[in-house]
Amino acid sequence: MLACLLCHNIITTKFTLPWILSWQPVMRPVVCSVCWRQFVRIDRATACSKCGRAQKRPQPCTDCQWWPEIGPFHNEALFEYNDAMHDYFQRYKFQGDYQLRQVFAKIMQQAVVQRCAEICLVVPVTPTTLQTRGFNQVAGWLAAPLAPGLMTQATAKSVPQSKKDRQARLRTPQPFKMAPNTILAGRRVLLVDDIYTTGRTMRHAATLLLENGAKSVTGLTLAR
Repeated sequence: MLACLLCHNIITTKFTLPWILSWQPVMRPVVCSVCWRQFVRIDRATACSKCGRAQKRPQPCTDCQWWPEIGPFHNEALFEYNDAMHDYFQRYKFQGDYQLRQVFAKIMQQAVVQRCAEICLVVPVTPTTLQTRGFNQVAGWLAAPLAPGLMTQATAKSVPQSKKDRQARLRTPQPFKMAPNTILAGRRVLLVDDIYTTGRTMRHAATLLLENGAKSVTGLTLAR
């Protein structure tokens, strides 16, 4: 028997006779249905066309209307950042519970494959953050070797993004630089991060990639 990674209750799985006779491999869930229902998927058909925010019409949201155009870039988010998602990130990202990568690993991996980009890059964390946490939370989901592509300008953050208010985030200067020998000319880039909040981090990264020859940049975040 397996326990839910989030609430630790035993996960019960019911098998139908046709499924048993089909000899399909058993795909064991890592989260119980009660916990899973607390996460809310974003409907891409009605999400903001710029940042992926959940809304009723597929048009730029009020936040995105204030952003200047930076070229062929938009972000797609998979889930709403609600209380359940907040609690998940507290445990996975900030408390370093690495096994929780399994909760969204398959969903994020499938989302990357479905977008058919020519190159997939992960928004980097500073070396100090990586050393302290022990892992990049996005790379933990994807579980595959990734081209470095982007690097952080600083070795450590003076103030973590999670501790900044909205205005402080928006004033953040360009934190990234290109990794050596990164070739982007004419290529469609998928840029993956964990959470889209104000969009400042994702837009800094996308701007740099476009300036260095990327044909287009699509952002992909787990939450918005």
